[in-house]
Amino acid sequence: MLNLERLRTLDALARHGSVSGAAAGLHVTTSAVSQQMAKLEREVGQQLLAKNGRGVRLTDAGRLLADHARQIISQVQLAQSDLEAQRGRAVGELRMAAFPTAARGLLPAAVADLRAEHPGLRVSTVEWEPEQGVAAVVRGDVDLAVVLDWYNKPLGVPDGLRKAAVLDDITDVAMPNTHPLAARESVDLTDFADDEWITWPEGAFCHEWLLFTLRGQGIEPRVAHTAEEHQTQLAFVAAGLGVCVAPRLGRDPLPEGVVTVPVREGVSRHVYVVWRAEADRRPSIRAAVEAIQRCGAGLCT
Repeated sequence: MLNLERLRTLDALARHGSVSGAAAGLHVTTSAVSQQMAKLEREVGQQLLAKNGRGVRLTDAGRLLADHARQIISQVQLAQSDLEAQRGRAVGELRMAAFPTAARGLLPAAVADLRAEHPGLRVSTVEWEPEQGVAAVVRGDVDLAVVLDWYNKPLGVPDGLRKAAVLDDITDVAMPNTHPLAARESVDLTDFADDEWITWPEGAFCHEWLLFTLRGQGIEPRVAHTAEEHQTQLAFVAAGLGVCVAPRLGRDPLPEGVVTVPVREGVSRHVYVVWRAEADRRPSIRAAVEAIQRCGAGLCT
C-alpha cells in the first residue's frame, strides 16, 4: 500500500525540482523530505532519486510514479471537495496565500471572520508575491491566493483557475512634506521625471509595473533605493531620499514628514482571489472568498 503523504512528497519534488523547493512547498524540513523519499523507495523496491551534481533528479521509475502521484492527489482532492460539499459545512484545512499588503490589510480580519463563523475550519496563511501565489494555487501548495494586477499591466491567470474581484486599491505617491508638489491636490506620475524613486526589489511585480508605466510615458525612472517592506520605503521618503508609490491597502500611519498625494489619472491595483476550478464546490472555498470580499468591501466604504 502506497502512503499518500509520501506520494505528496514525491509530487512536490517533481513540481519544484529540488529537495529544498519541495520542503518549502510542503512547509517541512529538507531532512523530512529525504526521510519520506527513502521510505517510499523501500515501499516500492525501486530507486526513485539519483544524484545530479549537488542536487537530485527523478529516475525513470521516479517520473513514472510521480505522474501517478499527481493523478492520485488530484482524485483525493476531488473526493475531499465532494465530501465537504455533501456535508454542506466549511470544515477541515484551508491554506491561503496573499501578497504583503493584502496579508496585512485583508487577511487578519477575513481569517478572524472565518474562525468565528466556521469553528471547524483550520486556516493557515503565507505571504507571497502575486505570481508566486498563482503558481502555488496551480501546484496545489495552497487552496487560494489573494493576488493583484495593475490597471495597465494584468497578471496572467492560467486555465483551470477561478477568480473573483475583491477591491480596487487606489494608489498615491508618497513624498517628503518639503517636496515642491506636496501641497498639490493631485499629481501625474510624469511630474516626478527628475525625482529619485524608492521601489520594490528588481523582479517584484510592482517594481516591474512602475518601470513599465514610466517608460511607457517616455521617462526612464531613477531608482535609487529598493526595499521589500513598504514601511522601509516610506522611511527613505521621510529621510528626504526620494518618492515612492503608496497603495492604500494595508498602509500604516505615515512617518512624520511624509505626505501622500493622489495620482490624477486614478492609478489603482485590482485585487482579487484565485482558486482551482475543481475546488469550486468546497464550502470552505466559498466561505473564504466571501469573507475576503466582505473585508474588501468594508475598506471601500
